[in-house]
Amino acid sequence: MAASGRRPEHRGPPELFYDEAEARKYTQNSRVVEIQSQMSERAVELLGLPEDRPCLLLDVGCGSGLSGDYISEEGHYWIGMDISPAMLDVAVEREVEGDLLLADVGHGIPFGPGTFDGCISISAVQWLCNADKKSHSPPKRLYRFFSTLYTALARGSRAVLQLYPENSEQLELITAQAMRAGFTGGMVIDYPNSAKAKKFFLCLFVGTSGMLPKGLGTECANEEPHQAKFTSERTRFRNVKGKSVKKSRDWILEKKERRRRQGKEVRADTKYTGRKRRPHF
Repeated sequence: MAASGRRPEHRGPPELFYDEAEARKYTQNSRVVEIQSQMSERAVELLGLPEDRPCLLLDVGCGSGLSGDYISEEGHYWIGMDISPAMLDVAVEREVEGDLLLADVGHGIPFGPGTFDGCISISAVQWLCNADKKSHSPPKRLYRFFSTLYTALARGSRAVLQLYPENSEQLELITAQAMRAGFTGGMVIDYPNSAKAKKFFLCLFVGTSGMLPKGLGTECANEEPHQAKFTSERTRFRNVKGKSVKKSRDWILEKKERRRRQGKEVRADTKYTGRKRRPHF
């Protein structure tokens, strides 16, 4: 239930739409992976997480774990929820670092009060506006989702939900149920004047009324933006935060160390760790 860079057409419930073939095709599409990474980066940025400690995040509609990859790279822990068994099977095969839960978020978030330091969701919440069964009531399912999410988040934290609303009525329905559940906040729209780059992020606050971040692409040309720039290209070298190039030896060693801290079984480091293999013909 993640992003493809365009508004997904409604072709039945997501657990049926994302079958095994679709889940694999989705995860192997380099354009999808790049867009997913960009939007995950933006969503985590909007969370405004503390820089001095790792946080536990909830990823709603985690799919095959593409958003979770970015969360792990940032040094945080995560639990992902998705309704598609096929997507979660791919996530398990990819050995993502987060914990996974097969669940319909329209039934609520099954975690105790204050469990999470934040929540992100990439292109999933709009699925709750569809009545896939006779028993489904979109307003009730949305309220159930938002009210239990509010409880599961720590006071002072945020939820950032990227979505593709079909129309203004759907956007109003989603926002109204979030506010009814106790959230404050509003919609952050990046690049509002671009048909291609325009993105909607519902930025919600728990227990406090924070300052709503500015959308990207809304500043004047001669004005310095108030937040980090969100570019279409990922940095290919070790950046100012000291992060390693993806798939490099340092990146692999850091990932293995994170997994050891989580109590997972990891192969011992050797001189061959991270070494590129010669192609076989």
